[in-house]
Amino acid sequence: MPLAFRYPNFRYYLTARMLATMASEMQAVAVGWQIYALTHRVLDLGLVGLAQFLPGILLFLVAGQTADRFPRQRILQCCYAAFAGVSALLFGLTLHGLAAVWPVYAVLLVNGVVRAFNGPAAQAFLPLVVPEEVFPGAVALGSGVFQGAMVVGPMVGGLVYGFTGSPAPVYAGSVAACLCAMVLMGRVRVQAVQRPRGIARPGVLLDGLRYLWRAKMTLGAVSLDMFAVLLGGAVALMPVYARDILGVGATGLGILRGSPGTGAVIMAAVLAVRPLKRHAGAIMLGCVAGFGVCTVVFGLSRNVALSVAALVVLGACDMVSVVVRHTLVQISTPDEMRGRVSAVNMMFIGTSNEVGQFESGVTAAWLGTVPAVVAGGVGTILIVALWTRIFPELRKVNELQPRRLA
Repeated sequence: MPLAFRYPNFRYYLTARMLATMASEMQAVAVGWQIYALTHRVLDLGLVGLAQFLPGILLFLVAGQTADRFPRQRILQCCYAAFAGVSALLFGLTLHGLAAVWPVYAVLLVNGVVRAFNGPAAQAFLPLVVPEEVFPGAVALGSGVFQGAMVVGPMVGGLVYGFTGSPAPVYAGSVAACLCAMVLMGRVRVQAVQRPRGIARPGVLLDGLRYLWRAKMTLGAVSLDMFAVLLGGAVALMPVYARDILGVGATGLGILRGSPGTGAVIMAAVLAVRPLKRHAGAIMLGCVAGFGVCTVVFGLSRNVALSVAALVVLGACDMVSVVVRHTLVQISTPDEMRGRVSAVNMMFIGTSNEVGQFESGVTAAWLGTVPAVVAGGVGTILIVALWTRIFPELRKVNELQPRRLA
């Protein structure tokens, strides 16, 4: 059994996060199918992501400051309750009957606001539920469960929607899962951390950005992952590969989309049992380069088995990068700054996901699908080479322990 599982606080936190993530992914599937059934316009599906992403960009500074000034456990409980409320609103709209999609977008904007506050609090809360010596393993285990929930959630949502022919049962299940997550978070018992009182000066909201600029090692880890995701956006072009290049159809597309998550879950389980003990920085750089190599292999492949294998290894490499980056951000950042730094980290990664999909589409329109994917993979490899020179601190990171990073 992984060491982190021995701590009840971690088990409660992890189960709550898993339920909330599954609820979110179930809901996302139902919303997508429901909106497309109403409008039959692909652009409307893009607006679903925009409605939930925009609040995060506008609120990330405030959300990070909130996570540093108020009890994070209470923030998470409030967020899970609010997520349940969002699902309940979608459930009510469905039962009432939808003639237009704008009410759904309005609810999704609220969901985006809640997500903006949930992310920094959740990331910054993990160091409070496990001792420092097992924290890297806890990050790996938590990331694996998160990836697993992102694979299982859409499957469950799709099966329930397909069996019942309505999104209402999916929304009801999301409500129940979020309420259970709220209750489980209430079972966590952590020592109260003194938070600053009073109204913060406006400049405090920018402290997360200032801290990252000074902490070159953390800045290097965050920006490396951001550019890797930005350039290696093969996921956005998978429908083209499934239909036109590999010829595997919709079922094959599902397999392709799930392959990186499968690799990530496997690697997370390995890292939870056998955490990185030496050369963590060099391993992270190597795995990000491996992410780029796998992207190139996938881009050039015409064999389904090779494409799936490349995506599985790609997901495993990405998981190593996620674990090392998240561990560096959390254990090298003072507790009173973790919320703001986590908010900046999430904003960077969230931006790269969305902009990366846009970049892949534009590049594919200019160069063609295969050259676009290959160019993205090569770009990721070049970024690793460049970051190795710009941020030599990353290469020198050995053990993922606070005293080793000081």
